[in-house]
Amino acid sequence: MSAMAPAPPEGKTWKQIFIDEVRGSISDADWARVHFMGRVPYTTFLSMIQVSRVHVYLTYPFVLSWSLLESMSAGAAIVAGRTDPVVEVMEDGKTGLLVNFFDPDEIVDRVNDLMGDPALRQALGQAARREVVENYDLRNICLPRLLAWVDSVAQG
Repeated sequence: MSAMAPAPPEGKTWKQIFIDEVRGSISDADWARVHFMGRVPYTTFLSMIQVSRVHVYLTYPFVLSWSLLESMSAGAAIVAGRTDPVVEVMEDGKTGLLVNFFDPDEIVDRVNDLMGDPALRQALGQAARREVVENYDLRNICLPRLLAWVDSVAQG
């Protein structure tokens, strides 16, 4: 059984289905600010995260992606779905704001909270970056731990 999302209906794309669903409720001025980036080079992705006011990270079925850690490392203010892998790396109100994936009103409320509070965005972004640097830095944390584990396995 595949973990991939089902294919869209014949002749449509998921992007177009999304656009058709929301476009009527978004003003032309606001729609001009919506960008579908598609696949982009890493440096473009990182620049996009760095200029974003709020990064919304919703994943289902409960998989943690490298992009969350990258966003935290970039100091982004994040609203994320409260799933087991996410709560391993983020703490609600400390390193981001956690929401129920299935509650769109809560997601909107938390995004609005961050949009209206620059000090909170800055505090959460700085704390998120500290969390990643202190616990997930490749050279100083993860690689040494992995090598120590490999050595311990090799020694029996």
